[in-house]
Amino acid sequence: MKNFTQQFLISSLLTIVTSIAYSQSYVGLTADNYAGVHGLTFNPSNVVDSRYKVDVNLISVSAFGGSDYFGINLNDIIKADDGFDFETDVEKMPTNANNFFVNADVLGPSFMFNISPKSSIGIVSRVRAVFNIHNISGELYENLSDSFDTNEDFSFDSKDLTGTIHAWAEISLVYGRILMDTEKHFLKGGASLKYLQGAGGVFVNSPSFTGDYNATNETLATTGTLSYGTSQDFDNDDIEFDNLTSGFGADVGFTYEFRPHKMRDSLTQRSQNKYKFKFGAAITDIGSIDYKESTITAYDLNATADASTFNEDEDVEQFLDDNYTFTESMASQKIKLPTALRLLMDYQIKNKLYLSVQGNLSLTDKNAVGTNSIINTVTISPRLETKWFSIFSPVSFREYGDLAWGAGLRLGPLMVGSGSVFTNLISDTAQTTDVFFGLKIPLYQ
Repeated sequence: MKNFTQQFLISSLLTIVTSIAYSQSYVGLTADNYAGVHGLTFNPSNVVDSRYKVDVNLISVSAFGGSDYFGINLNDIIKADDGFDFETDVEKMPTNANNFFVNADVLGPSFMFNISPKSSIGIVSRVRAVFNIHNISGELYENLSDSFDTNEDFSFDSKDLTGTIHAWAEISLVYGRILMDTEKHFLKGGASLKYLQGAGGVFVNSPSFTGDYNATNETLATTGTLSYGTSQDFDNDDIEFDNLTSGFGADVGFTYEFRPHKMRDSLTQRSQNKYKFKFGAAITDIGSIDYKESTITAYDLNATADASTFNEDEDVEQFLDDNYTFTESMASQKIKLPTALRLLMDYQIKNKLYLSVQGNLSLTDKNAVGTNSIINTVTISPRLETKWFSIFSPVSFREYGDLAWGAGLRLGPLMVGSGSVFTNLISDTAQTTDVFFGLKIPLYQ
């Protein structure tokens, strides 16, 4: 099962956590009234009544990664003369239910524009990859990473272990329309229809998995079952978009604005914000991709394995094959998109100063096989917003107990930021990290 070897877990997570090569879901930016195309990924109703005549995204990259298994002191890593060492430079926090999560999102050439005073459309292209592991035994993971190089006995009791890696591309047609525009009340709605192209995925599941390691005899006595599957020809170490599987998805959303001081003709004043308070709600990533020829392997773990045969050059699949009985079958497997509820409350404090509260809540069952999910997050962000310039400083309360504080900047066509840069710099045990950047061609109202 090379897809869940310790080498993959460490390399994929630390590549994001330490090098910050990608970025997350534009933390803080999507609340901005000048988010443009980026705002469509949060709520498709943002396409209409925009501050843009036309907004063209050239390239944007976003990633998010972390785990409640370990914490990193970024300052110690920066100051270290001999580079980063996972074994010595992280604080490990193993439990029977640790979690790992990575989310990468590349927003390709995309645009949005008005087609009438009350309607707008957009075309959005994206390439995405999501990696979740839930309820994995941190004690077992740590010893697998060390090839059972320990002189101490240990035990674990893992319940509802699930994991999914999924990569896909999508192109979306977005339509939005103003539904109500009265003296003080404004309502707009929008929807995205997505054509999905799945590159493939990996999924693992174990309802119950217990074990006891005997250091003297170097044996691992286990009970339970474990199954894992892969879509046809999928390799997480070399993801290719040449053997694609089609699917469909959708987003739907609405935005309400309270406008106590509405201008006489709001449709001709599109360059200005008119609300005192705004509330938005959307459901994103409805849908799935059905991989028809997936290979599923089911292991009977009621046995005692010789742990001395496991080494760092051997993948977990080979170790399982050598020590446990298993059956292999071909089946159709749907992998669900990370469906989520997106909420926004935005309040104009004074002139160009705003305060937003955003909620990102997973609507998928994390214990279900073949399901990706986001981590639940609530973000509070003050921002200073003008036509050519915005600066914001989001504070996020993230699932698994992590608090993140960061900053972001929009300067004309350039966007850059991180929802966790400050906590990563000052925390002794940072557990999540994110960063984003983007380049666009904005044509303002």
